[in-house]
Amino acid sequence: MSSSTSDPVSEPHTFPVRIYYEDTDFSGNVYHAAYLKFFERGRTEFLRDLGIHHSELAQQGIAFAVRGMDIQFLGAAHIDDLLSVSTRVEAITGARLTLAQTIERDGLLLTQAKVVVVAIKTSGGVARLPRHLLDRLAAERQ
Repeated sequence: MSSSTSDPVSEPHTFPVRIYYEDTDFSGNVYHAAYLKFFERGRTEFLRDLGIHHSELAQQGIAFAVRGMDIQFLGAAHIDDLLSVSTRVEAITGARLTLAQTIERDGLLLTQAKVVVVAIKTSGGVARLPRHLLDRLAAERQ
């Protein structure tokens, strides 16, 4: 199943993230690597809300691995900020999932990323996603 055409997409999944002191650097801004953690949490909660759990995939010998990420830092977040991490499906194939993610504060776009994840066998090599997972993900694009 390939859904890489530009058909309409549903509303993105959103997940709140509070900024703590540990997320910041000496300047008081969120350290750039912390945004990767926030995006990861957003992807995990997006999948969890679809009923897709990493632990269940692991029992089937499947895991997700980030293949690539294009990230743009447009503004800074600071301690005590409440951010919103949005995730939406951009494209799906049998083993690859492309997600568009954003991080906003009060509607102001701070960071955006395109993330490509692939399904892998925990024993090594590429895995095909089970049909029921592909169907759930495809439904998020409509």
